[in-house]
Amino acid sequence: MIVQVMKRAQEADCGLVLVACAEQEIADSIEQAGGKAILTNPDHPSGSDRIYEALQQADPEGKHDIVINVQGDLPTLDPKLIRDVLLPFTNDAVDVTTLATKINDDEERTNPNVVKAVVAWQEDSVANEKSPAIGRALYFTRASAPYGEGDLYHHIGLYGYRRAALERFVTLPPSPLELREKLEQLRVLENGMRIDVVEANTVPLGVDTAADLEKARTILMQSA
Repeated sequence: MIVQVMKRAQEADCGLVLVACAEQEIADSIEQAGGKAILTNPDHPSGSDRIYEALQQADPEGKHDIVINVQGDLPTLDPKLIRDVLLPFTNDAVDVTTLATKINDDEERTNPNVVKAVVAWQEDSVANEKSPAIGRALYFTRASAPYGEGDLYHHIGLYGYRRAALERFVTLPPSPLELREKLEQLRVLENGMRIDVVEANTVPLGVDTAADLEKARTILMQSA
């Protein structure tokens, strides 16, 4: 599955693709598939800490200024979403980027496992196939927010970081709202950094169960 995620990242054609992992078995599989793996400390508390260690190993001179964190359970991820997460970085004020999509299922509006992104969308940012809407994240929550009539947005956990923002993030202690909501991106906001959100048209399939795995296999076979 992680080899498939690596391939989606390579298809995005955004730059060097590395797989940060803690298991030799995964590293061997990546190397056999022609990729590059970086073995990291197995005790990292988050994926952000893991990719930071991998970045330090692979690029100690700091040649790469932006890092995209793609989770290893998204084998059918559309490579376009990886490219889209780079779009807000044309604004120098942006520290971190991520994705969100409109919630169309009423059950998801109140489901605490569906994280909501509260976003101030740019007035002149109109979503279409070539140019997705972009806005500034105000908050992330497991509650139904914002209140009142209107769209709610499902947060998608794919992140882009400026290197300096990632370096700062991993040195900060967990923040109060992060601990309360169990959402590490709140540490970024609570410490005054800026997250911009790109609107995605779909939620990538995350493989969490055997049924998800079979669904992902079917999708990959159909696209082969």
